[in-house]
Order: sequence, then structure tokens, then C-alpha cells
Amino acid sequence: MRYQLSSLLVLLSGSVLFTSCSNAGSSKQDDAYYSADEFREVKKIDAHVHVNTFDTTLVNLAKEYGFHLISLNVGAPEYPSLSTQQQYSLFHLHRNQSGFAYTTSFDMKEFEAANWQEAQLNYLASSFDSGAVGVKVWKHIGMELKDSAGKFIMIDHPRMDTLFKFITDKNKTLVGHLGEPKNCWLPLDKMTVKNDRNYFSKHPEYHMFLHPEFPSYEDQINARNRLLEKHPSLRFDGAHLGSLEWSVDAMAEHLDRFPTMALDMAERISHLQYQSKENRQKVIDFITKYQDRLIYATDIVQDETADPEALKTYCKSTWEQHWLYFTSDSMMEAPEIDGSFQALHLPKTIVDKIYRLNAEKWFPDAFRTTP
Repeated sequence: MRYQLSSLLVLLSGSVLFTSCSNAGSSKQDDAYYSADEFREVKKIDAHVHVNTFDTTLVNLAKEYGFHLISLNVGAPEYPSLSTQQQYSLFHLHRNQSGFAYTTSFDMKEFEAANWQEAQLNYLASSFDSGAVGVKVWKHIGMELKDSAGKFIMIDHPRMDTLFKFITDKNKTLVGHLGEPKNCWLPLDKMTVKNDRNYFSKHPEYHMFLHPEFPSYEDQINARNRLLEKHPSLRFDGAHLGSLEWSVDAMAEHLDRFPTMALDMAERISHLQYQSKENRQKVIDFITKYQDRLIYATDIVQDETADPEALKTYCKSTWEQHWLYFTSDSMMEAPEIDGSFQALHLPKTIVDKIYRLNAEKWFPDAFRTTP
């Protein structure tokens, strides 16, 4: 799920930073934490973006702000074809090998055809040879696609097992956007964050509360879990906090259960902020305990229709607000939630893992010179 850039700019215009809660401390203590002024200097990775254009605005802006990017090719119906997305990715990869990486995907068309597996294996192999560092699967598996009998195709379908074994054998990472935020299955007035309410109010076709005939939230999570049980060595990046964004306890339970699983934060940091408002220390304790398994990401999209100046404004607002949330101890407001909350003030050692080291671990082939 993605939100319209224009709507997000309106939301972000209301983002306010309030007073600092920090006390004066020793220089040694100050050295353990980053300041707002250090934001551009620190090496960082945004591990979930979509660069679907030859335009270099986002890639250049990322360099300016100290970011490397991982662009995810995805089989979303509103996106260009996978081959076109890969052309965009290879264009940026070959011009920015030290700061740009991409993941490929596989095509679910003709899923039941006899040669489907062979064709997709060949495409994945070619993508890996071209420099792809992983494979993205999307929510249409489990939420849209049906087989010839009218049954929903879930991510643990045995016809995909050969592909997941191949990804494992090639030491690549599977990125999974599977299911949606739990809010998707709730009425609008019960949703916890504004961006979910705004999106599903405008897209009732995707609001699963209105479609009880579709697989449930639990069906999506259970199918993903069965996939990981079948492939215990598969390195897995659960996009959007693994669709477990609603509860740090639920995230902790799954991270304990699946040791090869990490969670990226794309488009779900507002859910951490919402829980910070309720119990800041619990969020800090969760991030501290699982500091090796959490990956910074935004889900920023640049396509051929994006206005460069609007994109720059949105990226600057998003990246800076997130940095303040993780590094400062200020009272803040975020555009996606009601009320104020105190930022987390995480030490440098944890911030470095979230913003760079964990992504480097889960995508070990990223940001290397390709053959």
C-alpha cells in the first residue's frame, strides 16, 4: 500500500517538533548520541524505495542526505512491467554502483502453466547475474490472485517452493509485503493512524473490513509463517514491519520464532510512534532487544509522473522527521497520529544498526560493483 504524494505533503506540513526534554550531560554522554546536525553526515540506507523512472532526482537527493537506496521491483498492477522496472534499476545501478541496489521479482501471470516455474527461475537467475540482491513478493499474492478454481493463491502455495529454494541457494533475500496493516480489517473509526484511515476511505476496494469474503488478516500472517517454516534457511525481510506493525509484542514473538527474519519499517514508522505515545519505554525496550533485526525504510516512490520539487519536499520532511524520532529526546508531533509523543533518543550504536548495518547484513551483495 502506498499513499498519494500530494496527500502526504499535506499531512507532513502539520509535522511539528516541540521542546527538547534533554538534560545537560557530559561530553562523553553526548558522544553516545547523534544530533540533528549530524543527519546528513551519517552513512544511511533507505532499504525500501521504488525508483520507476530514469530521472535521477531521488538518487541524487539520497546522496545529498547521506543515503544509499535499495529499490524494489514489484509485480503491482499499477506499476510498469517487471522488465521495465529492471531497466530503470539497471540504469541507476550502473551509474551509481556504490550507492544504489535493487531487488527483482517474479511474474504471477500464467501461474498454473506447466512452464511457469522454469520461466520464473530463468528470470530470477538473469536478474541475479545483472546485480539484483533479492526478490520482492507483493500483497496481490494472498489478497487478489486466484487460481482456476477460484481459490486465493497464498504465499505458501507449493508451486512457489522451487523459487524460494532457488533464492535460498543463491544466498539472496526475500522481501515480503504480505497482507496489510491490521487496520485494513477494522472499521475506519477504529483505525489507529490517520494515513490508514485516509487511504482506505478513498480505496474501499482494498478495505478488507468491507470484504469478509477475502482471506483474513490471520490467513495472511499464517500463510507467511508456513512459508518460513518450510524454508527455514531463507533470509527474509518482512516489509512494512511484517504486517505486524500494530504491536511490538507481535513483532517480538515472530522475530523470536523465525531467526532469519528481519523487519523493515517502510510506511509503518507511524505505528511505532503511535505505540510510543502509549508506552514509550516499551518501544525503546523492543528496539533495543531486536536492534539487529530492524531495518530503516520509507517506501518512497518516484515514477515518471512525480514532480521533482514535490518529491524533494516530501523526502526531506520524511527523512528528517524520522531521524528526530529515533535520535532526539524531543516532544514531537507526526502527521499520521493524533497528539504528541516523546522521541526515542536511541544511542548511536542502535541507530547505526537500524539505518545501515542491518540492511548490509540482510542484503550482503548490495552496494558492490557488479560484474
